[in-house]
Amino acid sequence: MTGSENRRLQTLVGALVTALSDSLTASADQVAGHTGATAAALTYLTHEPGLSIDRLKGPLGLSQSATVRLVDRLAADGLVQRQPGQDARSVAVYLTGTGAQAAHSILERRGALLSAALAPLGEQERTELTEALEKMLQHITADVVHARRICRFCERPVCPNELCPVAIAARDAEYLSAAEPDETG
Repeated sequence: MTGSENRRLQTLVGALVTALSDSLTASADQVAGHTGATAAALTYLTHEPGLSIDRLKGPLGLSQSATVRLVDRLAADGLVQRQPGQDARSVAVYLTGTGAQAAHSILERRGALLSAALAPLGEQERTELTEALEKMLQHITADVVHARRICRFCERPVCPNELCPVAIAARDAEYLSAAEPDETG
């Protein structure tokens, strides 16, 4: 591939990512009734119900105070409820029935948009794209926190951790990090 062909490929990938991101964000925000991290919070809580505010902030890319404000708004809207956390200082956040329905709707719309985007591809092209995406996702995943952020809108049942290229890369990064010698001693 020539330099100009490679640049064109980069531009095409960028355009596709932008178009999909814009469509997915608009759809999710419409269902959630708010912009920003609202939809991601709802969908992520389907993966890990009962997360603390501290644990929820990472996948959302928010500060502690911004996450508290988000959870306050979600609770006021009847989408989440707070329960006592694992220790006296923490709060566990759970979806309400209404919140779970909203999260399900967000994921359904996401699936429909992505299905429409993949519609022109044949079976062989889909297989090749799957392999390429797995390779790319493994390559760009930096660590566990990054993995949680990447997968905040994923449907875990269709991509379980043992098959998920992001989860695999995160585990590998965590293993390598733990295996590195301590430079302080």
